[in-house]
Amino acid sequence: MPNLGTMDTDLVARQLAELGNPHRLLAFRLLVKAGADGLSVGEIQEHLQIPGSTLSHHVSRLVWAGLVDQSREGRTLRCRANFAAMHGLIGFLADECCTGVTTTCAAPAAKIATP
Repeated sequence: MPNLGTMDTDLVARQLAELGNPHRLLAFRLLVKAGADGLSVGEIQEHLQIPGSTLSHHVSRLVWAGLVDQSREGRTLRCRANFAAMHGLIGFLADECCTGVTTTCAAPAAKIATP
């Protein structure tokens, strides 16, 4: 197998698989929007309107994949996007763009519309 960059391909595959679930993708994007302060689990639930047990499962999968960090603040569980992991994932996907597999490089696709 060729060297696909410095990031572990198993980790990248795990992260992409977890982001492949619509609820997890929405939760992760919400945490990215929240910035370094993150959001409490209750705030995430309020925004996404999904049951607490369902949200708990999805957040735990994002934590397992290394995309979300959690910390306890008294009785509140705060979630934060792991920006280093996010940038690593994006970099892994893009760092060899147009490096010679084909003779031409296609223009970037239009941004996908989001609700």
